[in-house]
Amino acid sequence: MEVDERRYHRTLRRMLACVIVSVIVTGSVGIAGWSDANTVFAETGDVKEENGNEFTDSLYAKSAVLMDGDSGRILFGKDADTPRPMASTTKIMTCIIALEYMQDENEIAEVSENAARQPKVHLNVKQGQQFYLKDLLYSLMLESHNDSAVIIAEHIGGSVRGFSELMNEKAREIGCENTYFITPNGLDASDENGTHSTTAGELAKMMKYCVVDSPKKSDFIEVTGTRNYSFQDVACTQTYSCTNHNAFLDMMEGAISGKTGFTGDAGYCYVGALQKDGKTMIVALLACGWPNNKSYKWSDTKALMKYGLEHYTKKKIWKAPELPSVQIENGVPDDEILGNRASVGVMVEKPATDWQYLLRDDEEVRISVDMEESVRAPVKQGEVLGTLTYNLNGDEIGRWNIISVNHKEKRTLFWCLAIVFQMCIKINQ
Repeated sequence: MEVDERRYHRTLRRMLACVIVSVIVTGSVGIAGWSDANTVFAETGDVKEENGNEFTDSLYAKSAVLMDGDSGRILFGKDADTPRPMASTTKIMTCIIALEYMQDENEIAEVSENAARQPKVHLNVKQGQQFYLKDLLYSLMLESHNDSAVIIAEHIGGSVRGFSELMNEKAREIGCENTYFITPNGLDASDENGTHSTTAGELAKMMKYCVVDSPKKSDFIEVTGTRNYSFQDVACTQTYSCTNHNAFLDMMEGAISGKTGFTGDAGYCYVGALQKDGKTMIVALLACGWPNNKSYKWSDTKALMKYGLEHYTKKKIWKAPELPSVQIENGVPDDEILGNRASVGVMVEKPATDWQYLLRDDEEVRISVDMEESVRAPVKQGEVLGTLTYNLNGDEIGRWNIISVNHKEKRTLFWCLAIVFQMCIKINQ
């Protein structure tokens, strides 16, 4: 009987040894995973094309854009990517750069000969005069004075060219690839690198930066939303009064900012922003008629703003995904039983649980997971194992990493031998 028991133990040990060899050679036991690493786990419906085509023929502007100012998504576009001269809408960039570079409210700028000879519309300054920089911003944005733009540019950039380089640098920073600035006031200009111009889409993007993204957005809105402003030069020898020519401020409830523009090449231009019902709407218009069509820009702006307010609503679109565990090849099993599978739980990194997005009534969001079926051990806690993506009308609107929730060690020969040793002790007890 004793001989049979010893023989039984030897046989069991041989079987365990075979299991160890099998585990080490194959690297895993019972690995299972998703049949499709690009599985769509939630889909709210078919993606539908944008509406709003009724505007294409009815708008006066050759280029027009309606943008969601919070997300930057273009809700409607007409020839939105064609570069065109933008006249004095240029000055929104001049203003925001001045605000971001200004050291304090008492900063003083002096008038150069170049600034004093700028054409109308101008403040009619004299060479050598000094002004507080903050006062010149109201002259710039309310009355659209060309000399004030040059005073500001030369003070901050050292020269008009130096300031234009700052403008182009800022444009690239915020993603405007088809915008080129030569002047701070928007007068028609060309040089060896191109023509002073932008697109309707990028003009809207610049306004979004000014009223939503810039650290000086509150100051920008305060300046551009002011109806009337009076100031003096530093020596108090002359008093100046400015009236805001952005008539849209009083045309629709919620209008907060805007800038008009006109040159012979550009025609009438406009960019404006409105905030209402939790929405930020931005309209940009280029080549919106020539004399005697000065009111066309207001008609186009109101039509687009009204369309955005009536057809788009902020909706909470975050949906918590149900994510399976990821199998770990050659990893220590969860229950530390030899031959069983190893896995690691996953989660979405920094989920946007309160994420809201402006959607038209008939728009749907497509949500998909792209995650590894299995990975090799070791796996670190917080290691990226996939992505969660939100798509709208074929465009990606959000992406988050899927990460491991804990650490998983690699299964080694030493670990396997230790488990076998423990099993043998239990058998012999």
